[in-house]
Amino acid sequence: MQTSPLRIGVLGAARIAPKALIKPAQQIPGVTVAAIAARDPAKARAFAERHAIPQVYDTYAALVADPTLNAIYNPLPNSLHAEWSIRALRAGKHVLCEKPLANNADEATHMAQTAQACDRLLIEAFHNRYHPLVLRIKEITDSGEIGPIRHLEAHFCIPLRRLDDIRYHYALGGGATMDLGCYTVNLIRYWAGAEPTVVRVDARTLRPQVDRWMAADLRFADGRTARMTCSLLSLHLLRISARVVGEQGEVRVLNPIVPHLFHRLSVTSPQGKRTETFGPEPSYTYQLRAFVDAVQGGPPLPTAAQDAIANMRVIDAIYEQAGLLVRGRDSSA
Repeated sequence: MQTSPLRIGVLGAARIAPKALIKPAQQIPGVTVAAIAARDPAKARAFAERHAIPQVYDTYAALVADPTLNAIYNPLPNSLHAEWSIRALRAGKHVLCEKPLANNADEATHMAQTAQACDRLLIEAFHNRYHPLVLRIKEITDSGEIGPIRHLEAHFCIPLRRLDDIRYHYALGGGATMDLGCYTVNLIRYWAGAEPTVVRVDARTLRPQVDRWMAADLRFADGRTARMTCSLLSLHLLRISARVVGEQGEVRVLNPIVPHLFHRLSVTSPQGKRTETFGPEPSYTYQLRAFVDAVQGGPPLPTAAQDAIANMRVIDAIYEQAGLLVRGRDSSA
């Protein structure tokens, strides 16, 4: 694996890039955000100047071909994740790709196969999975403190009133379940330690094939149940929470998605009720540190490609049950 300093190129001048990569890179020795490319070269140059990125490329292809880069951060629209991650992998780069990894499970599988063939890392950027809060909930539920788990819930609802946003466009891989529901599905799967089946779905659309609100009931083979809700536009203006219910207690958490901004963890068990809190270090910094360690030969990461495939299978099933097209299945929609 790579042992020299990690030089990362950024595909696109996305709004998430400063908090997800650029600022964390400033806190981690041996990491440099070395180049950027965007569809609009003028936008790329302005972004590079604002964030002190030394190299600007006029095309994604030119950035991917840069032999001095050994990793790529891909925050492009969901519909472009597979194409440009695969091109980066084939060019010998490790890839940290924003969630969801792909349009659908088939694309994610192709990406994973490419990563394996190229002997490169392909990591889905579920930054919250690296935060101590989310890890602690897994530790509590696995310990048996609240007894056998019977039910899990995760909710992620925000108001997105800009109806021209890319998250409302099917052709770009949009939809509430793609943008927000991927988090809720991922948390449920992680804390349960198993893969669910989709039992029932209720969807509300903004325009054909584009969900603005989605609720799904899930079930595990051992009888445990789960429920996820997500929305970009609904009566639930802001709801970011989760709950794990055991036979002898429960865990409730406020904001398991971006816990460094604020969070509250409450545990009720036979030992009583308590709250736990964690430090302010951003989840993105934990994620980048883990990515760097893995590139340098450290332990495998929990949000690697195989986990992403499993997550996309549940998302695909939710869309199918809702009577909506799986993203990427019909480019004319």
